[in-house]
Amino acid sequence: MRLLILGTGSMANQHAKNFGAASGVTVVGGVDVVPERLEAFCAEHKIGKGFSSLDDAFAWNEFDAVANVTPDAIHHPTTLRAIAAGKHVFCEKPLATDYAKAMEMTEVAEAAGLVNMVNLTYRNVAQLQKAREIVTSGQIGNVKHVEASYLQSWLVSKAWGDWRTESQWLWRLSKKHGSNGTLGDIGIHILDFASYGAGLEIDHVFARLKTFDKAPGNKIGEYELDANDSFAMAVDFDNGALGVIHATRWATGHFNELRLRVYGEKGGVEVQHRHTGSQLRVVLGDDAETGTWKEVDVPPVPTNYQRFVEAVRAGKNQEPSFRHAANLQKVLDLAAVTDRERRELPTH
Repeated sequence: MRLLILGTGSMANQHAKNFGAASGVTVVGGVDVVPERLEAFCAEHKIGKGFSSLDDAFAWNEFDAVANVTPDAIHHPTTLRAIAAGKHVFCEKPLATDYAKAMEMTEVAEAAGLVNMVNLTYRNVAQLQKAREIVTSGQIGNVKHVEASYLQSWLVSKAWGDWRTESQWLWRLSKKHGSNGTLGDIGIHILDFASYGAGLEIDHVFARLKTFDKAPGNKIGEYELDANDSFAMAVDFDNGALGVIHATRWATGHFNELRLRVYGEKGGVEVQHRHTGSQLRVVLGDDAETGTWKEVDVPPVPTNYQRFVEAVRAGKNQEPSFRHAANLQKVLDLAAVTDRERRELPTH
């Protein structure tokens, strides 16, 4: 498979490394509107061709698939062009900035019979995969309650840099600069973590969004700090289970941590994922009577990158697909509406 990487910002380095290490895959080109960034990226990853526009890349056309690592708002037009040219697409999250665009991308890709996947990176967590296997096999019985959280602390800690002075962080706090805050940035990750791990789809949603004062007048230079910092979401799943999902950038002491707890009538599973490692604990069978939780060792699983390569080779799509990401985007869109209107909404 010959791969073109569209967009050469920081996340593109992960695409180049992972696809470059895959058997039978050659990263043949990169595309970026910033010449210096493109040149440095191609030199670092030994990529032979660099293009300043998608038009130039398509005029060359010697590639089979596209890894779309452009900014969120650019996913829609560039992916549609790639699909029209008959290219398989591996797109960064979120698939699009709203459900209508995401569904258009989905339907066009499916109609073309092309492989379409979204890089929801926490699918690479083996403990999450195993938790889903335990839940969907019926070992914990009917799921009744789900808790999920995504905790970050970069608004309190300088471990990742100082958001007060660095534009790479400030734009994430400003709607005018394209941010939909915590909901738009990491909301899709924790929704996927929860629904995938529980083996359930979200049926109803009610959310509250919160933006805290962070500077005088909530403004730093050209950046108006008006994007949401935290959200709390109550959901009903399609089997009737209740879920509580929340995320924040104010979680002091938690650099980047996802948690999932799924409880059924016969047992439960708990997943914790941090940048330092992951853990799966279960309470099953007689242990439920004594409250005895046991840690489960889990071997690594294929990454999204590897599964995209397999999907292209087999000509058969794998998850997470465009359609799955579009359905999650619908929940995110509705969450913002429920916050404004203060009422629960169905997802279908």
